[in-house]
Amino acid sequence: MPSQPAPIKKSPAKKAAEKAPEPAPEPEPAPVEAPPADAAPVEAAPAEAAPAPEGEAAPAEDTPAAEGGTPAAPAEAAVVEEPPKAPTPPPPAVPTSAPLDLSVDDVTDSSLTIKWNTPEAIGDSGLDGYIIEYCKDGTTDWVVAQEELTSTNCYCIKNLTAGDLLHVRVVAVNRGGRSEPGTLAEPVPIREIGERPKIRIPRNLKSCYVKQVGDQINLVIPFHGKPKPVVSWLKDGQPVDARVNIRNSDMDSIIFIRHAQREDSGVYEISIKVDSFEDKATITLQIVDRPGSPANVKLLDTWGFNAALEWTPPKDNGNTEITGYTIQKADRKTGEWFSVLEHYHRLTVTITDLIMGNSYSFRVFAENQVGISEMSTVTKGVATIQKTGIVYKPPEYPERDFSEAPRFTTPLTDRAATVGYTTKLLCSVRGCPKPKIEWLKNQVIIGNDPKFRQNSTQGICSLEIRKPCCFDGGVYTCRAKNQQGEAVVSCKLEVKQVIIPEADKEKGK
Repeated sequence: MPSQPAPIKKSPAKKAAEKAPEPAPEPEPAPVEAPPADAAPVEAAPAEAAPAPEGEAAPAEDTPAAEGGTPAAPAEAAVVEEPPKAPTPPPPAVPTSAPLDLSVDDVTDSSLTIKWNTPEAIGDSGLDGYIIEYCKDGTTDWVVAQEELTSTNCYCIKNLTAGDLLHVRVVAVNRGGRSEPGTLAEPVPIREIGERPKIRIPRNLKSCYVKQVGDQINLVIPFHGKPKPVVSWLKDGQPVDARVNIRNSDMDSIIFIRHAQREDSGVYEISIKVDSFEDKATITLQIVDRPGSPANVKLLDTWGFNAALEWTPPKDNGNTEITGYTIQKADRKTGEWFSVLEHYHRLTVTITDLIMGNSYSFRVFAENQVGISEMSTVTKGVATIQKTGIVYKPPEYPERDFSEAPRFTTPLTDRAATVGYTTKLLCSVRGCPKPKIEWLKNQVIIGNDPKFRQNSTQGICSLEIRKPCCFDGGVYTCRAKNQQGEAVVSCKLEVKQVIIPEADKEKGK
């Protein structure tokens, strides 16, 4: 095989000629077919006989001056450009952090199911999947449980041998490689579990369980699981105090405190375990007591028959919320205390209706769901209600003239009466001073005629006509007079005779 020709390096002059303006285009030569790839390579001509590429100037040293040629003019200085910088390579991918909270979900005599949580730090390269590995206790030969990466957070390892004790770990994989493994805390025995552990918290213990100081506490927590679960208790993450008695059986666990104290309050956690399976539950116990007395009860001000008080909540609330305050007062003469306000919720109050000339002390009790505080806080100062000379001055009102001329508010109306049947005329009048009432018939004052009965009460004027006859018909007038004027109202009364048919008269005989 003939050797390949060495590449021809271009001189700076040739590079400058390449950058010079191109000459007028010449007719393109006919295209020459490229030799087939199978053809043998043709030997290259010697480097000095190689023709210069089109558009490039021949180097000066190729044309000797002895042949009569004119020495070549030096090429113009070429502008050399800096080569472009290579792009910055991306930062290398970083593996994820280890999977979290690896635990056993199920186990049989031939399989093991585990679950875990996603790693806390995944990074920009993402997460490709997980690898599950296991090995027998006492060995270091880790076996990969699956052929391909799994993307779920739960996996069942199958075809295991009953009686083996296995260590299991999970590794997260991405472009950065393998993460730190997340490993089960204890090896798992491969065997059939009779019954998984399960705690049954009573309904009254699912919320905060409240008891008073000195009460007896006896809580029964039932559970089930086979074989017999291992029971453990913690209080606020620490072992239970020795004064708290724990009694465990195959079916329940009992927590017993003979005399509850404030320090027994907290979160109690029960844990039952069967092999690699575990169940946990928590009970919140709150031991409450009466609160302490309020702090800094101050008498802010006294004015008139009033006194203003202010205080701050007690430092010891009895391990429960303060529900109110009781405020009492005592007269310095008698020294007896009386409750002014109960179940009061604010921290400031104004006591009213104090007696003039007396001096008062005040005290405040705090309250919670257990009861009122045993002690109270008394004000240091004394509220004295000063005696002041009081002269009653009746209010002055402008006098008003209530005089009014008579005015009929309800006029008389025309009436029709029957001979022999008593009838009555009515009207109403107002005026100040009280007007004098007169009745007239056909413009003649009736006076004290016994046939007519006149009455005027509360402004209601009436004229009763007893058993009228045909001659009693006419125009009746009511006239009202006082110092301011006079008013008149009239009506027409018609008295009709009852006509009895002749046939009725004969029947009457």
